[in-house]
Amino acid sequence: MSDPRMTSSIFTRGAVDLSALRSTPPANPRPTTPAQAGPPTGLPGGPAGGAVTVVDVTEATFQSEVLERSLSTPVVVDFWAEWCEPCKQLSPVLERLAAEGGGAWVLAKVDVDANPRIAQMFRVQGIPMVYAVVGGQPVDAFSGVVPEAQLRQWLQAVLKAGGVAVAEPEDPRLDEADDALMSGDLEAAERAYRKILAESPADAAAEAGLAQVGLARRVAGADPQAALAAAAQAPDDVEAQLLAADVEVLSGMAEQAYARLVGLVRRTAGEDREKVRQHLVSLFTVAGPDDPAVASARRALASALF
Repeated sequence: MSDPRMTSSIFTRGAVDLSALRSTPPANPRPTTPAQAGPPTGLPGGPAGGAVTVVDVTEATFQSEVLERSLSTPVVVDFWAEWCEPCKQLSPVLERLAAEGGGAWVLAKVDVDANPRIAQMFRVQGIPMVYAVVGGQPVDAFSGVVPEAQLRQWLQAVLKAGGVAVAEPEDPRLDEADDALMSGDLEAAERAYRKILAESPADAAAEAGLAQVGLARRVAGADPQAALAAAAQAPDDVEAQLLAADVEVLSGMAEQAYARLVGLVRRTAGEDREKVRQHLVSLFTVAGPDDPAVASARRALASALF
């Protein structure tokens, strides 16, 4: 699975109706400890302070442990069974990450054999199946076993949806790739960025790094002043304009580069126009989607195209 996240359409269509599970819980429901929850996993010691990180959920405790708890803390519901071998791969990772989170989110484990009604309410057709519940409602889900890197990304999105302040974790894979790029080893940098994208296809930092590798290769050996002068003398020379835009981006004049290529899109047609558009998009990727200059240039590009 390339991305553990599903679209929210199954929720907006009302496919998951939890109203039948909203019942009065028994008095003093007791959360389980990580060692009691689910199949044996060898979970390391819980977080300091005794914060609840993993609970074993039944139909009787579902309201208090999942619905009510999710009003203040995101809850990740793990549907598993003793006979499910893939569950024994995924559950230990979820439990370890829950312990690592120190109570920022809670893992609620549901044995589908012991609690078929909960599984039915969530439309669980296969396990392992994992749902995120925020504010009393499911917000996202995935099925099957996914790589830990993707699982961490998914959990980050869940925490943000729950209003939890999330510090972006350092990624040693990116550090390695960035170091290779900064040292000029473009082949090693490309391999490292492509490896990250193979494991996490939506990794914006790796996409930006790979685009920077392409940019560095295109300007290798070029004389910046000569490139800009050649572009000024031949405003309709596509290759000259593309190189000049690359030089401008590397010189900290990204907005000027974007404007140059948007203007070239307006003056070209056919294959040349598409080539310029793709080049401009690659420069957007170098900057990243949150750059305000990129947002402005994208609007200008859309106007030039349509």
